Amino acid sequence: MGKVILDGVTKRYADVTAVDDMNLEIEDGEFVTLVGPSGCGKSTTLETIAGLTIPSEGTITIAERDVTNLPPKDRGIAMVFQNIALFPHMDVYDNISFGLRLRDYPKEEIDRRVERASDIVQLEGMLERMPDEMSGGQRQRVAIARAIVREPEVFLMDEPLANLDAKLRVHMRTELQRLHKELDTTIIYVTHDQAEAMTMSDRIAIIDGGELQQIAPPLTCYNEPANLFVAGFIGSPSMNFVEGEVTSGGLSTPDFDVAFDPGQLSGVAQGDHLTLGVRPEDVYLREASEGVANPTQPIPAQTDVLEPMGDEIFVYLLTGNASEPQIETDPEAEAPQNQLLMSVDPSSDIEADQDVEVVLDRERVHLFDTETGDAISHSLEFAAAEPSATETEAEGDD
Repeated sequence: MGKVILDGVTKRYADVTAVDDMNLEIEDGEFVTLVGPSGCGKSTTLETIAGLTIPSEGTITIAERDVTNLPPKDRGIAMVFQNIALFPHMDVYDNISFGLRLRDYPKEEIDRRVERASDIVQLEGMLERMPDEMSGGQRQRVAIARAIVREPEVFLMDEPLANLDAKLRVHMRTELQRLHKELDTTIIYVTHDQAEAMTMSDRIAIIDGGELQQIAPPLTCYNEPANLFVAGFIGSPSMNFVEGEVTSGGLSTPDFDVAFDPGQLSGVAQGDHLTLGVRPEDVYLREASEGVANPTQPIPAQTDVLEPMGDEIFVYLLTGNASEPQIETDPEAEAPQNQLLMSVDPSSDIEADQDVEVVLDRERVHLFDTETGDAISHSLEFAAAEPSATETEAEGDD
């Protein structure tokens, strides 16, 4: 059984806390990815599981054994590093079998394990090659085979694809998923690349500042982020954020309002400051919003910068009366407050410096507590319908 449990694991270096009270439970056979920005503590967390770093506090259990103070060789783990680190003077067979030969395994057992591992990672016919005769992807497969022959309870992988080119990374992601399916073994994977985390994992653990922010299936983290950090980190491009104040009729931001019944949100009162979040694919041109069941009132905007991506066009919008993004509003913000990013179909004839009206899909609008960052709601589908433009005009005539 390859179940891994981290119970209150903390790692301090002098006055720096690299990992803070980490609690994780990874099931046998699960593929879990630790993801987060550089310096967030994900690699340190992996190193405590591997035994390369001893935690300052907390316990680590692997396969129902407390391994907190055991050396790496006694933990039933195998590790694949970012630096492939093959022995250049050894052929593939000797590189794969090196650890087994150090432990004096019988020749027949070594041959059996090397043959099985080379079959799994598709290295047939390459066992006599030297590392400098192989491509980057083939060398990475050798490193993975070297881990497989250990027949470990748990595979630990620390950014193993980081040094490969973009096309090869995509190919190796597929290979690792196939490997996990074939071995049915627990894999704990570290990366800063959210595409790797989203596509390969059963669950992803998002870490920031040494603290676990959320652990859930990838689509749950995408559609129901636990807080502002997760919402901004998961998804490329990032979610749009706009701060506003709760009114009796919804949320009022500097450039537009979103109507809903605040009484249906627990703990929310008039005058509270909330942050509205909406992903680019949930912002629509008014004329292209027929399929949106619960849109907001149209928001006037001006197109700023267009980024054609082939299968979509990213359109940067400026809202309100400003003709330029208000970049000075918050130096730490990922985007200016009066800017919205929208994704449109590549066949759209939209142009820069064009006056447009957009709507938000209220069923996909997120609300966060501006002060704590905690998620409050992931949908405003309960919102009462706003008056139509015709109704508004009729009221004005009265």
